[in-house]
Amino acid sequence: MRPEDILDTYETHGPAYAARRNKTLFERRWLDRFLAHAPGRDILDVGCGGGLPIARYIRERNREVTGVDGAASMVTLFAENVPGATVHHADMRGLDLGKEFDGLIAWNSFFHLSVEDQRAMFPVFAAHAAPGAPLLVTTGPSAGEAIGEVEGAPIYHASLNPEDYHKLFDEAGFDVVDFVPEDPDCAGHSVWLARRRKG
Repeated sequence: MRPEDILDTYETHGPAYAARRNKTLFERRWLDRFLAHAPGRDILDVGCGGGLPIARYIRERNREVTGVDGAASMVTLFAENVPGATVHHADMRGLDLGKEFDGLIAWNSFFHLSVEDQRAMFPVFAAHAAPGAPLLVTTGPSAGEAIGEVEGAPIYHASLNPEDYHKLFDEAGFDVVDFVPEDPDCAGHSVWLARRRKG
């Protein structure tokens, strides 16, 4: 299983995965913290998947959501699940929407990229983040690669060390607000909350 196979895997198996995905909003505490930092209403969901439950929750909090996903099947689901929201069929790598947003989320998407592609995403995040915009990202707890599963199909994950992420956030103009590795209150997810510097 290679990182290059991710989009094909989600194209094929994503709809079944989305139907089974945990929708209890165990992410709510982090999402609420994220939204509390957002200076405005425009939120970019990078690797948005089918839009449930995260994008819909953000919409219900009176925000505008723009989704981006590299799998066409996920884009179709997002449009159905979050009607009226903007969604783009695009690979997050090299994304250039020509717009700054008031907050960015890459929840359970960014960590499917290779280490090299993850490093290259930080300028992409910065280019789409307005001054003061928060960035909410999930990674692994430490450096390494792992193979998970989506509907029986293998799926790639990778992570850098927390020290490397701290450096990448800083170089891209973000201050880390919090990092909780394997958060027991968030189904074991390793979560970063950062904020784009204003000056």
